[in-house]
Amino acid sequence: MKILIKNGQVIDPANNIDGICDILVEGAKISRVAKNIKADADNVIEARGKIVMPGIVDMHVHLREPGREDKETIATGTKAALKGGVTSLLAMPNTAPAMDCPENIRLLKNIIQRSGQANVFIAGAITKGRLGKELTDIASLKKEGVVAISDDGASVENAELMRQALLKAKDEGVLVISHCEDKSLSNSGVVNLGIISTRLGLRGMPAEAEYKRVERDIRLAEETKSRLHIAHVSTKESVQLIAAAKKKGINITAEVTPHHFSLVEEAVLGFDANMKMNPPLRSKSDTEALKECLKSGIIDAIASDHAPHTENEKEIEFQRAEFGTIGLETELAASITELVKTGLLGWIDLVKKLCLNPARILGIDKGTLDAGCGADIIIVSPDKEWIVTKEQFVSKSKNSAFLGKQLSGIVEYTICAGKIVYTNSL
Repeated sequence: MKILIKNGQVIDPANNIDGICDILVEGAKISRVAKNIKADADNVIEARGKIVMPGIVDMHVHLREPGREDKETIATGTKAALKGGVTSLLAMPNTAPAMDCPENIRLLKNIIQRSGQANVFIAGAITKGRLGKELTDIASLKKEGVVAISDDGASVENAELMRQALLKAKDEGVLVISHCEDKSLSNSGVVNLGIISTRLGLRGMPAEAEYKRVERDIRLAEETKSRLHIAHVSTKESVQLIAAAKKKGINITAEVTPHHFSLVEEAVLGFDANMKMNPPLRSKSDTEALKECLKSGIIDAIASDHAPHTENEKEIEFQRAEFGTIGLETELAASITELVKTGLLGWIDLVKKLCLNPARILGIDKGTLDAGCGADIIIVSPDKEWIVTKEQFVSKSKNSAFLGKQLSGIVEYTICAGKIVYTNSL
């Protein structure tokens, strides 16, 4: 099978390409990227006026299977990913059972092999049961193929345990991803601590709960000379600490979510539980700091933190509702709307944050349009506008923070491993 993509604006920061080109796909691989390719093909896609870029690599996704298939499954989650232009994703380990031993990793790999439609990489847990008491056997998890470890959804409270995790992960060449939250400071908060929390009478989660843990984990990474990735950064103090650490040469990277750079804490004023997430939506000054750090390169990657929940878990009192929003189907459009359309980032910078940098952080062979690489490609109409509705989602859950928002940019085609796996019918 051959696919020829003609006349698209090809964006590939790995090869410094930003111009009108053709791409020839043969079998599962990209065979050529060049101007005016003459070749017979089974399928010719005219991409004039559209962006052609690598498939997105989303390094922070909750697929819920095994254990909570009522929220999401590998099948529905990966289908949602392809609709959003995500061809590779990292599945977080907070499933039931947690991904904390080789047997559970093999169980998940079998499900992925049976029903996964995108490339799914696996994050193992740092501690058994994600309880923060005892380290997992990181070497055995690595042998089963995990590319990272994290207790995401929980922080490792014991500093000595986290230090040991960083040392063992360094020995095994596995990335450590840190959910930075000091529970003694977050104090069961449900929104950002400030005027809004006071006005609503809701318990607030202070910025210190995040940045004090960022500070600790950076110190541990420096002491152990280990690689550390900070997940879903939300405060200006956190990015200041990350900037200082990078300046010192500490091996640290960081991600931000579209909801944290697009929305501010005032979004919770209507008690909409879709706006309840951990970390919470922060102040305008925090959001502006996140954007500036995306522009400067202090923040390396954009990730969805896709967190599906059932209606019964969201359409209840705000205090009792689960944390999180789905994001696989909106992260590209939210990023185009908030970062490219506003002039903050150019396309090549956006593709770095969504594709190239996450792949490099995870050490996986994705995120580029290199000839000879797997053909994971998306074709995007950058100016097409749409209103986000529940009916559009193919994710099993509909708890989106962007419901009702007008976004720019829509995925027209997703090609994964050389096959057209999604086409927009709108």
